[in-house]
Amino acid sequence: MSPTPGAFLRVGLLLLGAVVIQLSGLGQLRFLGGHFDLIPLVVGGVAYYAGSVPGAATGFAAGFLLDLLAAQTMGASSLVLCAIGYGVGRFRELRDPSHGLLPIPVGAAAAVGWVLAFGAVSFMLDVGTASVSGLVFREMVVTVVLDTLIALPLFGLVRRLIRPSLAVDPLERNRRRQSPRESGPLGLRGMEV
Repeated sequence: MSPTPGAFLRVGLLLLGAVVIQLSGLGQLRFLGGHFDLIPLVVGGVAYYAGSVPGAATGFAAGFLLDLLAAQTMGASSLVLCAIGYGVGRFRELRDPSHGLLPIPVGAAAAVGWVLAFGAVSFMLDVGTASVSGLVFREMVVTVVLDTLIALPLFGLVRRLIRPSLAVDPLERNRRRQSPRESGPLGLRGMEV
């Protein structure tokens, strides 16, 4: 992602919208004991299309905004979402996935990382008053399943909103990769000789 003021504005408005939607109503809607969680999916979407460093910065900003607006312990969400953003962005940089349905497992991984890591950090910070029951694990599983169901359309929305800010469009990169110029021996593909 190119660091232009437009890129910062687009991602900032995307994060603000996601946090406001999450805190104003979507987080309170319960389905089978779980709830939809937009924040790790939006952070994962930005990291998936922009890379690891913008993903980590987006995760930190989203966590800071979430902690600030929800009056939670400052830094807990930022720590977890920064790691999720970096991890998803790094996965994309190392693997360069091109399959259209890959946002589903990536969104599921971001949701699993969010519920497990945030649960662990929250438990460590509130040891005196924390208690764990079997219902917590059921809620985590249902939340991950619900997030997995909305991962593909949400990643598409994120891509559509930040697409003008991307340095190279992921679809264009895949088209260039399939060109005859870059075909050659398996070990030498992509090398400028």
